[in-house]
Amino acid sequence: MAFISDKEELKPGLVIFRREDVQHRNWYCRVKLPKADRYKTVSLKTEDVNAARALAWDQDGEVRYSIKHDVPIFNRPFRDVAKEYLATQIARAKRGEISKDRPEKIRTILDGPLNEYVGSTQVTRIGDDLWGNYPAWRRENGEGRAERNGSRKVTRELAEKLVRHDQANFIKSQIRRGYRAPKFSPEDTEKAVAAKMKSPVPFISDATIRFEMAVFGAVMEYGVKKRYVPASQRFEERPKLKVMRRDEFSGEEYRKLYEFARNKWVKAATTAPSKWYREVAYNFVLIMCNTGMRPSEAKNLRWRDVTTAKDRDGQEMMVLFVQGKDKTRKLVAPAEVGKYLNRIREKSKATGLNDPVFTTQDGKPAKSLYQALIEDLLIAADLRTGQGGTVRSTYCFRHTYATFRLSEGVDVYFLAEQMGTSVKMIEDHYGHVNTIKHADRVLQGMNSWEGVPTEPNANIEADAKAAKGAKLRLSSAPPNGRRPQSPSKGKKPH
Repeated sequence: MAFISDKEELKPGLVIFRREDVQHRNWYCRVKLPKADRYKTVSLKTEDVNAARALAWDQDGEVRYSIKHDVPIFNRPFRDVAKEYLATQIARAKRGEISKDRPEKIRTILDGPLNEYVGSTQVTRIGDDLWGNYPAWRRENGEGRAERNGSRKVTRELAEKLVRHDQANFIKSQIRRGYRAPKFSPEDTEKAVAAKMKSPVPFISDATIRFEMAVFGAVMEYGVKKRYVPASQRFEERPKLKVMRRDEFSGEEYRKLYEFARNKWVKAATTAPSKWYREVAYNFVLIMCNTGMRPSEAKNLRWRDVTTAKDRDGQEMMVLFVQGKDKTRKLVAPAEVGKYLNRIREKSKATGLNDPVFTTQDGKPAKSLYQALIEDLLIAADLRTGQGGTVRSTYCFRHTYATFRLSEGVDVYFLAEQMGTSVKMIEDHYGHVNTIKHADRVLQGMNSWEGVPTEPNANIEADAKAAKGAKLRLSSAPPNGRRPQSPSKGKKPH
C-alpha cells in the first residue's frame, strides 16, 4: 500500500508499520489469519517501536486464541456488517438467484429502522435482549399504513422524526424520477408536525415487523459465517407475531370494481394518454384477478411467455410462463385472459416476443405496474380500504384470486402449485374461506338448517369424490374452470 512506511516483518504474517496518510507517528500491526487469506489490522497507539513490537505479538496471540475458542476476531458495528450482507444480495440478484427488486427492499430496511435501532452497536453486543425487544421498539417508533393494527397519539419529538422521514423519502422519489429536489420551509415542516400530532398514527403491522426481523436475522447469520460473532448469536426463533389475514375483494366488490372501471373510470379520461393508461390498467386488473400472478411476475412477463393450449375437453385456455421470487413456473388461465392480453397488445408499442407485456405508452417497461392509476381507481370506486381497515394495493388482486378459487372448491394442493407458494401459506392466510365453504357442517343442527350426512362413511365418500373431481379438473383445466368470472356471480367483465 502506498501510504505504508517503516514496515517491519516480525514473522511471516505479522508486520508492524506506520501510515503516511495520518498526522501522528503511531504504529500499526497487521496479523494474517491462519489458513485464510484475511488480515486483521490494529492501531497500537504508541510511537515507541519496541513497545509496538510487544503489542503486535500480543495481537497475534489474541487472534490465535480467538480462533481456537470460537471467539469473534473482528469487532465492527452492525451497519458495517449490514453493508457487506447487502453487497452479497446485490451480487445474487445480478446472478438471477433472487429478484432484482429484493436488494432494494433489504436496503430500505437496513438503512432505515435497523440502522436506527442497532446501526452503531457492535455486532458482538447484540444479544437476546436487543433481538427480542425489536417489535416493541418498532411499534413505538414507526408509523404504519392501516389503522386496524391500532393507533396512538404521538409526541412532538416522534412527530418531527416521522415528518422528516416522509420528507426525505419524497425528495428521493422526486430525484429518482428526474425532477428537481423539492425544498421544505420551516413553516411547511411545522404545519406537517402539527397535523401529525393531531391525527392518530397507525402502528406498524406485525407482517412488516416479521419481514424486518427476517432481514435482521439474516445479517446476524452472515456475521456468524464471517466469524464476526459466535454461533450463539444466530437468532433463529423470532418473537411470536400474529399472522395478518390477507385482504381480498369480495364477489360484490370485485363486480363493482370492474363495472365501475369499464363504465365510468375509463370513459372519464379527458386526454388520449389518460385513456390509453386507464384502458391498459383496467385490463391489467382483470388479468391479475384471473391468474393470481405476483406483481413481480407481471413485471417479468414477456410476450414469448404467453401461449395457448387446450384441455381434455378441447376447451381453449392460456398458459403463462412466469418468473419471480427466485422461481419459475407455468400457470393456466381461462381463455378470457387471452382477450385481455390482446387488448393490451393492440395498444402497445412493444409487441416483440422479448418485449414486456406491461409497458408505458412509449413502450418502456412499466416499473410501477400502474400503481398510481390503480390507487386512483380504487379511491374513485370507494374500494381503497378493505373490510379490515387495510389499505389495498395491487397485491390484493392475487389474494382475491386465491379466495375465489378456494370458494369454488379448488383443492389447496393444486392451488398452491398454481400460485407458486406452499400449502401452509394457503392454510395460514386463507383458512377463513373454509368456514364459508363448509357452512353446512359448521351450522349442522341449528334451526332451519339442513345438516350434512351423519354417517362417517358417507362423509368420507363425499370428501373422496370431491377431492378426486378437483384433481381431475385441475390436472387439465384452468383453475377458473369454465366460468372465469364465477366469483362475481353476475355479468362478466368484457
